[in-house]
Amino acid sequence: MDDRQRKCLIMMLSAPRAIQEVMAFSFTFMFQFMLLSPTLIYSSPVQDPGLVVQEVQKSINVSRRNLGYLSCGSGNPIDDCWRCDPNWERNRWRLANCAIGFGKHAIGGRDGKLYVVSDPSDNPVNPKPGTLRHAVIQQEPLWIIFKHDMLIKLKMDLLMNSYKTIDGRGSNVHLAGGPCIKVHQKTNIIIHGIHIHDCKRGGSGYVMISPNHRSWRARSDGDGVTISGGSHVWVDHCSLSNCFDGLIDVVHASTAITISNNYMTHHNKVMLLGHSDSYKDDKHMQVTIAFNHFGEGLGGRMPRCRFGYFHVVNNDYTHWQHYAIGGSSSPTIFSQGNRFLAPNDEDHKEVTKRFRSSESEWKRWNWRSEGDLMLNGAFFTTSGAGAAATFAKASSMEARSPMLVPSMTVGAGALRCRKGYLCN
Repeated sequence: MDDRQRKCLIMMLSAPRAIQEVMAFSFTFMFQFMLLSPTLIYSSPVQDPGLVVQEVQKSINVSRRNLGYLSCGSGNPIDDCWRCDPNWERNRWRLANCAIGFGKHAIGGRDGKLYVVSDPSDNPVNPKPGTLRHAVIQQEPLWIIFKHDMLIKLKMDLLMNSYKTIDGRGSNVHLAGGPCIKVHQKTNIIIHGIHIHDCKRGGSGYVMISPNHRSWRARSDGDGVTISGGSHVWVDHCSLSNCFDGLIDVVHASTAITISNNYMTHHNKVMLLGHSDSYKDDKHMQVTIAFNHFGEGLGGRMPRCRFGYFHVVNNDYTHWQHYAIGGSSSPTIFSQGNRFLAPNDEDHKEVTKRFRSSESEWKRWNWRSEGDLMLNGAFFTTSGAGAAATFAKASSMEARSPMLVPSMTVGAGALRCRKGYLCN
């Protein structure tokens, strides 16, 4: 038992009996996660997709069974893992044990010290101590928090180093008006609880990528978050909107990614998963898209996929202009328990869209819809009939009802967190 677990036990024993019962469950749940989570990830990030889907469903089942026991429970297994704790500020690291899906092993800076960002300024070549850029380029694991509310306007992409958590809880943090976040060939990163919007293309120039090394970078794309060649990355509870290119792009053979509990609005091309139709290394890509709210003013790409395996589960799609889920180059897409509310435009009721392929070709792609709720005439065109033992394995557990999606996604986006209170 480490210091954090010992403190939790002491706090539990000193509490009133009614509270002890709830805390006992939380402590046991957290302790089991700590035992199962490795300190460092050395194994291959490519996983058996069917088994990962089963684990996601098992987590959702557990959260549903506990709804009557945990008064703050929503049925969302990520949130129910940590949001029932009013002492979240003292137990920040607990979040690192709460991911599900392909990015479930993303520990971020769990094993490191706190780094407090106190200065919103940015200098890409000579980052000042106390700035976000100075924090993310350090070599050691760090859990990065913010001293106060701040608007950070970056001058170049924020190039993150491995084993970092950006945790915006307790402050109102906005990355806006400049280039935004890039994860390039790094691992074990958590991005949680910040607002990312109005991201712009940056110019070319030198950028520090570690305390002792700088690198020349070409002009950036203007994404909110770019994950390029990364693994074990988790983007959770962020609010994203109105960027130059994509809100979240996952490219160049990135894998072991979970994108969850985010609120996305006012953007055309929302999420690209896969670099291009010629970049076949993206066949190793595995991404979980869970409990997100795709809201007003969105065009399409929620997501747009290539080559890899994509589990889209219990998301709330309340707006799209063109389509919701699309792809090319034979991606495997498993849509499960989502709520799709189609636009009133009769020409855009279809959830799905295939690109750059004939019907005879895309009919062989494995696209499945299980337990999705279709509203206002929405429909999902499936394909790959009779294929994929993966789907048979993944479907062996009961799908969660999409009727729960509003309660599971009501807190999507950056939360308001105050010391001593539940985040809401």
